[in-house]
Amino acid sequence: MTKFWMSAAMAAVIATASGCTSYNINQPVAPVAGDVKTDLKADVSVGEKISGQSQVNILFGFIKFGGDSQFADGVSYGGEAGGLGFGALDPISSVKSAAAFKAVKSSGSDLIVAPRYEVTVQDYFLFKKVDVKVTGNKGSITSIR
Repeated sequence: MTKFWMSAAMAAVIATASGCTSYNINQPVAPVAGDVKTDLKADVSVGEKISGQSQVNILFGFIKFGGDSQFADGVSYGGEAGGLGFGALDPISSVKSAAAFKAVKSSGSDLIVAPRYEVTVQDYFLFKKVDVKVTGNKGSITSIR
């Protein structure tokens, strides 16, 4: 019995002495803020009217199904975006982006000059159908200086 208590005491001492340790080092850092300045100017030739259209089905206000898988990146829409207001979870902006991609891709342009988005939302409480049509003028970059 004494041997049992001696072993239990030894195990308790070992467990107490060799417990978990957490080590943390803090490094003071300066905020990274950089301004990129460019003196580049692009010459854009404006062409004929172009348009693109996309649609998506939305369940519970944020789950998208159907719709497109290719999107125009770097397009700023401004104003009311719709959906939940979170950029990544906003399904209406992705439909606008898909419509812009289709307009640029089908016309062979570099950008859309003066884009106008026509958004139609058919809301059935738990389910929405969103149709977006973008129209504008074909913009082709002729030179960058």
